Amino acid sequence: MPQVILAGSEGTAGMAAAVDALRRGARALDVVESSIRPVELDPNVRSVGVGGWPNLLGQVELDACIMDGRGLRSGAVGALQGYLHPISVARQVMERLPHVFLAGQGAARFAAECGAESGPLLTEQSRREWQAWLDEHVPEAERSRWPEAPLAEWARLTADPIKVHGTTITLVKDGDGDIGAGVSTSGWAFKYPGRLGDSPVIGAGCYADNRYGAAACMGQGELTIRAGTARAIILYLKMGLTLRQACDEALNDLRAVARIYEGSVTLHAIDAEGDYYVVAVGDREPAAYWLWTEGMPAAERRLSAVEPW
Repeated sequence: MPQVILAGSEGTAGMAAAVDALRRGARALDVVESSIRPVELDPNVRSVGVGGWPNLLGQVELDACIMDGRGLRSGAVGALQGYLHPISVARQVMERLPHVFLAGQGAARFAAECGAESGPLLTEQSRREWQAWLDEHVPEAERSRWPEAPLAEWARLTADPIKVHGTTITLVKDGDGDIGAGVSTSGWAFKYPGRLGDSPVIGAGCYADNRYGAAACMGQGELTIRAGTARAIILYLKMGLTLRQACDEALNDLRAVARIYEGSVTLHAIDAEGDYYVVAVGDREPAAYWLWTEGMPAAERRLSAVEPW
């Protein structure tokens, strides 16, 4: 069974480190971390980490999860502010706590206890774009009361399909046959404070099981939360479907979910044999992804299949 690394389009900065780690015999979860951490520091990746899209208050809130297919251990953080590597904090949740999921101030407190690296997340470019959005959409009378003004009506204006998706995803099968999955994101641009998408929700945006495979989602997380998409793919594999058939069934589940806003979802999946499949729904163009399998000299950028809603 070949080793494999499958990463989303945002994973460019971390692929070389991930391939090197796997070649050196690193465990799946270590490869996941080594793949995602460089992306979290890259200010040019607007949907993840430093330079990520802020919420309506101009705060960057980060979400991440990690899952070990051996024993189904998992850890997640949501709405984490002030820390550079939510994927590593999520792993510490998994390894040091009896819990699976920490959010908000509790997640930040735990990150501090772990000695996680802190630092500013809001770049000047992100701050300017947030201010420009406020100036364009919010009347001056309301802006003068910001952030005490009610926010709900403005959250409805942030459903820009270009900015609601974007996540760094890594799925790995290592030389021992162990499978790991990880996801990290800053989430929906100009979201309501405290909003959590699918990325930190085990079973929605991320799932891994050594017996069957791993899956992760990118796109409008409100949809994949409601359909339990990542877990559904693994369940369909358990039922004996091929990898493509499992993803097709998960897409059918998504099609049953009522959609209020435009948007897309991209499914990334591998199975226990090291096969892979990436498919986008709702996009007119294929989604890019990164792939490395045993024997390849370097990771390759490829394009997904595309299916209609």
